[in-house]
Amino acid sequence: MSEAHSFDLAGKTVLVTGAARRIGRSIALRLHQEGARVLIHYSSSRAEAEHTAAECGGAGLYQANLEHVAEIKQMFGEIAEREGRLDALVNNAARFTKLDPLQVTETDWDFVHSVNLKATFFVAQQAALLMQRNAGGVGRIVNISSMGAFLAWREHVHYCASKAGVIALTRSLAKALAPAITVNSVAPGVIPFDEVNEDRIQTMARSTPAGRPGTGEEIAGAVVYFLKASNFVTGQTLQVDGGLSLR
Repeated sequence: MSEAHSFDLAGKTVLVTGAARRIGRSIALRLHQEGARVLIHYSSSRAEAEHTAAECGGAGLYQANLEHVAEIKQMFGEIAEREGRLDALVNNAARFTKLDPLQVTETDWDFVHSVNLKATFFVAQQAALLMQRNAGGVGRIVNISSMGAFLAWREHVHYCASKAGVIALTRSLAKALAPAITVNSVAPGVIPFDEVNEDRIQTMARSTPAGRPGTGEEIAGAVVYFLKASNFVTGQTLQVDGGLSLR
């Protein structure tokens, strides 16, 4: 495959972290539709992960608590043994909490950052090491950030900091892993699921130019764009937010 050409997902092995539910599930389903061999990571939502895996044609299931680097390394060892290769990674797993910043403890901070930032790096690291075994060392990484990386949310300071870190990490890794492996990021706006009818969600959504919340499928479409793009697209962040940032 010439690096100037797009990345065909058909038959490619793609790991999606946090794929049991919500945005991760939407991404996994879309990748299955694209013909990819999807690998489902989950931490504790086994029943939901099994359901998503079944919807993805019997996707491979991988459990790991991403707080712990040892478990990340063990998971990639299992992927290497069972799958034999990895072509792409979607770093989706994340935590979200609402706290007064003056009340945030070290435990609160670490709870969010251990997954949102630390794990994002070490999962990408281990994925890249496995991708380097591919012909030409070719691979694709997409990190899921958030509009919280760009907007000031008073009760989510610790979360916003973690997601801003994902943007910086994406840019630096894109340079470090070029040209064979591209690294890009998608920053979702308001993407509700069970909470779609909550007043705060609808109020925020109505304030956007789109005038509505987004969907997991729309985030999945942005992920697929980055996965399919040539290596001329790297180090970028696509805000999929209905124009939330234009307020």
